[in-house]
Amino acid sequence: MALSSLILSDAVLADLKPNSKKQLLQELAQKAAALSGRPERLIFDQLLQRERLGSTGIGQGIAVPHAAIPGLPHLVGVFARLARPVEFDAVDGVPVDLVFLLLAPESAGADHLQALSRVARFFRSSTHVNMLRQADDPAAIFAILTSETSPRAA
Repeated sequence: MALSSLILSDAVLADLKPNSKKQLLQELAQKAAALSGRPERLIFDQLLQRERLGSTGIGQGIAVPHAAIPGLPHLVGVFARLARPVEFDAVDGVPVDLVFLLLAPESAGADHLQALSRVARFFRSSTHVNMLRQADDPAAIFAILTSETSPRAA
């Protein structure tokens, strides 16, 4: 599963300026609602509920918030690069500046896990992470996220 199957070009936010983790999740929920047709409040509540189980901050300034959304017809990804990092309760304590939101239908099961694995694998590449932090605009970020040179899922 390639990242290109999880994200559209209009799902990239560059230089987002939230002041907190909660505000970041609200802004991501707003964008995801516009892309998916599902209610923003539903998405936000599901994200908060997931975060209560444990932070989705995976370290090195990266977070992968995710949730199962009732009535969602397919996987939806949203990527955000923050203008300044925010505290996210990440495993390493480092504030987050790169965020890949992943929403899945409630029935996605293995597809949801496969997509999460694919996103995590992408962000293990310091080359990809550095390129995302240096990219000039959403189009350049989208090109990096969907590059065919990205490591493939097994």
